[in-house]
Amino acid sequence: MAIVVGWHIYELTHDTLALGLIGLAEVIPYFCCALFAGYAVDHHSRRLFGVLACLLIFLTALTLAALSAGQFVGNPVVWIYCAIAFTGVARAFIGPSYSAMFALILRRDQYARASGIGSAIFQFGLVVGPVLGGILVGWAGKATAYGVSAGLCLIAALALLSLRVKEPPAAASVPIFSSIGEGLRFVFSNQIILGAQSLDMFAVLFGGAVSMLPAFIHDIFHYGPEGLGILRAAPAIGAVMTGLILTRYPLNLRAGYWLLGAVAGFGLCMIGFALSVNFWVAGLVLVFSGVCDGVSVVLRTTIMQLATPDAMRGRVSAINGIFIGSSNELGAFESGIAARFMGLVPSVIFGGIMTLTVVAATAKLAPKLRRLELHQLN
Repeated sequence: MAIVVGWHIYELTHDTLALGLIGLAEVIPYFCCALFAGYAVDHHSRRLFGVLACLLIFLTALTLAALSAGQFVGNPVVWIYCAIAFTGVARAFIGPSYSAMFALILRRDQYARASGIGSAIFQFGLVVGPVLGGILVGWAGKATAYGVSAGLCLIAALALLSLRVKEPPAAASVPIFSSIGEGLRFVFSNQIILGAQSLDMFAVLFGGAVSMLPAFIHDIFHYGPEGLGILRAAPAIGAVMTGLILTRYPLNLRAGYWLLGAVAGFGLCMIGFALSVNFWVAGLVLVFSGVCDGVSVVLRTTIMQLATPDAMRGRVSAINGIFIGSSNELGAFESGIAARFMGLVPSVIFGGIMTLTVVAATAKLAPKLRRLELHQLN
């Protein structure tokens, strides 16, 4: 859906700022719902809210398919942004549900390897999805691509319903804002969790070159939607390979240094991508950015799972989503603004430099994270 929406918007507007507004349209409702979603998952059903979120994205995809088929009147760009807003609401519930189910299914000694497996499978979807989206847009049109997205969301809902797992009884009723405040105090008092989340948030915020790919494809590489699908999938290819390797060789030693190094490598890759003038060289650089991102995601997920009490997983995951999940959309918005005022290539170089600056600041301000060994959290 993401690849088709980006192509759809740029096809209608040819405006990099319009691409950035895609992220803003999703992140505003995400921010509004995330903390309440974490509370709901911790105090009610872990599974139910994940199913409902999948069904909401299913309905959103059907709406976009109808829009691209000409079934709505009015400005299509406004309709697209409205549909994206509902995906933001759904995403607010998906992360906390996943995190809580993860801990119900696995033992603590399995978290590091399981984080690698989960990352590899998720990134595999990010490889196949963009390629499939680009091919479907070029071959059968946007309505078909959106329709396939709707079908996959329905399958996701059925997969969650089929899980054989016993959920704990509903937690005792607690005032909602007191419960949310408890989760916030836990995160902001834990230097390791706060440092890892802040590092990734600012790195993604300033390193959002992927959101500008439609502009790079149109204006620099001169490829069609198939090329956009290839470049959008390239980081995920690197992340899949990394996730598979880390399932076999988890980074238990010097985890903090590995995390900082991975985010620094991601920033360097963004600079290299911006300076690339060849389509395939740019794709290779994005593969390496995915390798770095894969290390960061697996380590951050493992840290969060090991350091979070079971009763607070939904709320901590929701806060993590605000830090990290929403930074993808805010990063897209920042990239659109920067590209408008600085130019496409300079804006991406600026983002890479800012990412390196964030790594240096985190290493200085969060020494517990820098020196972290995963066995310290067991």
